[in-house]
Amino acid sequence: MLQKLASFPGVAGPVVVIVMDGYGLPANDTGSAIAAARKPTLDALFASAPHIRLRAHGTAVGMPSDDDMGNSEVGHNAIGAGQVYAQGAALVANAIAEGAIWNGQAWQEIVAGAKAGRGVVHFIGLFSDGNVHSHIDHLKAMVERAKAEGVRTVRIHALLDGRDVPETSALDYVVPFEAFLAGISDAGFDARIASGGGRQYITMDRYDANWAMVEKGWRTHVLGEGRQFANATAAVNGLREQNPGTIDQDLPEFVVADAGQPIGTIEDGDSVVFFNFRGDRAIEITRAFVEADFAKFDRVRHPQVTYAGMLQYDGDLQLPKRFLVAPPAIKETSGEWFSKMGLAQFACSETQKFGHVTYFWNGNRSGRFAGETWQEVPSDVVPFEQRPWMKAAEIADAMIAAIQSGQYRVLRCNFANGDMVGHTGNFRAATMAVEAVDLALGRLLKAVEAAGGVALITADHGNADEMFELDKKSGQPARHPDGSFKAKTAHTLNPVPLILFDCASGGRLGLRQTEGAGLSNIAATVANLLGLAAHPAWDESLLEVS
Repeated sequence: MLQKLASFPGVAGPVVVIVMDGYGLPANDTGSAIAAARKPTLDALFASAPHIRLRAHGTAVGMPSDDDMGNSEVGHNAIGAGQVYAQGAALVANAIAEGAIWNGQAWQEIVAGAKAGRGVVHFIGLFSDGNVHSHIDHLKAMVERAKAEGVRTVRIHALLDGRDVPETSALDYVVPFEAFLAGISDAGFDARIASGGGRQYITMDRYDANWAMVEKGWRTHVLGEGRQFANATAAVNGLREQNPGTIDQDLPEFVVADAGQPIGTIEDGDSVVFFNFRGDRAIEITRAFVEADFAKFDRVRHPQVTYAGMLQYDGDLQLPKRFLVAPPAIKETSGEWFSKMGLAQFACSETQKFGHVTYFWNGNRSGRFAGETWQEVPSDVVPFEQRPWMKAAEIADAMIAAIQSGQYRVLRCNFANGDMVGHTGNFRAATMAVEAVDLALGRLLKAVEAAGGVALITADHGNADEMFELDKKSGQPARHPDGSFKAKTAHTLNPVPLILFDCASGGRLGLRQTEGAGLSNIAATVANLLGLAAHPAWDESLLEVS
């Protein structure tokens, strides 16, 4: 059990952790929708409340290097676990570098399954080097290995990014990769991109928010339905001409065809690898492939394939049962230990981030710990820039009701606006998103104060803090040839805030800035606010008590 603190008995009221998704602290305000937003609540907090900066990217959240951006998955893992684990990108890169992936049973079954069938391996996944959901180098290594092991045909189903990488960068990946495939193909090996489309248009839905996206992906990748092109380069150029102003993540589906026939439909006896390592946007398409009694949409036909994920995307549900690289085994999470201490916990967000305050927070577990209550606010299925306030008000309503009930000692929530709207590249919508969160935050903090509690306000990574691509030399926004700013839709490498809202201790509580302070320090800080010593596995608390 966690030990009681001798120096501080804990606050009398609830301890509330509030995640403002996508809220970073940039070096300057150029291109920052946060700086441009009207946010009186946050302005007052930064003026008077204790606050520090936390690292939320790179090695601080388990990514391979500090050049790698953070993301919501690893950020919430770190917050909830209180520790840093090597995450998907690092696990996969290490498995490939060491050769362990090829010696694993799952890869051997993929190769054997293809050879026993038509000799075809399909790779489906996000086609970029963003290193948030996938990395194109992992795909390249698997194509090369498939040829070396005698697979005759490889078909790639490329989900265009424009979200974790620049918004219209698809050809930077498609053109050289098609050249690579042409170079490796020969009389005994045929590798080509067979289909694709924007990641926000097909296939990569999450949290059951929009199954129609997954159905479009199924019909594109499996059935070969969609606008036909001679190759993927022609597809991207053609779709851009047909959809002017549309960024990569929103481009419609395409199919590569020869003489009117799709080159890469998925058939009985094929092998399929979904090569994303991050789980949230991989689960639904995985279910469509592996569930015999699947009923979310009409699959038309269900090919019997050898299917594997890059990782296992849901350990509790065993989705999928076959996976190439074992995910991190996250142990001793704060949710588990607060449950063991008999503390009632409440978690809330809208659909788009609900899994982050539940599944990812609890160490990639689908089930609740004893004493946990989860409340999901259904997200609207509309483009985020059209409704940038999203469900901030409803999340605040749920949190306020939970606090006022007096049932919960520890509460947590996520406001998704800054991230989801930031990804659209729409500057004005992003300022409105920040303003909506600020308004909800003001209401929520009044309830925390009335209950005699404290709140820690933070973020999982940056996004809305840099809405334009910045020139590395001048630091000013980069421009398109027509003079317009180049929108930035990816996460940033900026630190995030940790703010302590405390009207209960008479000014006794503060926060300590350390050189390595990161998201993983939050769990121990929460424990101390509850009057508990941190678990020995957790990174140190940042709480100061005078």
